[in-house]
Amino acid sequence: MTLSDLIHHEPDAQTLQRWITKVPYATYLGIKAEVHDNEILFILPEDKKLVGNPTLPAIHGGVVGAFMEQAAAFHLIAKMDNPVLPRIIDFSLDYLRPSRLRDTYAQCTLTRQGRFIANVSVTAWQEQYDKPNAIARAHFLIPET
Repeated sequence: MTLSDLIHHEPDAQTLQRWITKVPYATYLGIKAEVHDNEILFILPEDKKLVGNPTLPAIHGGVVGAFMEQAAAFHLIAKMDNPVLPRIIDFSLDYLRPSRLRDTYAQCTLTRQGRFIANVSVTAWQEQYDKPNAIARAHFLIPET
């Protein structure tokens, strides 16, 4: 079953995990997803291969960005009325504090979805949601079906 076949299923935690396994980099990072009251929580599990600064140790900033971008794309697909595979237009990321070597969480908000463009906001944190490690905004192109 292809990713485009999978996206037409109702997005519960099991379906989200199947979507993630179809994206090699998301699988490499070990991204997981949970659904709580129709809200999706993305998880980047602690893994030593993700360290960018061994002195702290801290997760590489590129890994944090990739995790957040993947979360935004999966969130958008899950919230679309007619799911299609979106294409990233741009991604703006603000690093607020180091992401230590521990589980990292991300939650997304679909700010706006038009006919051709969608905007998704992402917040990533580790210990407390109100103390984010990074925030991001992503714009996606929605292909015509």
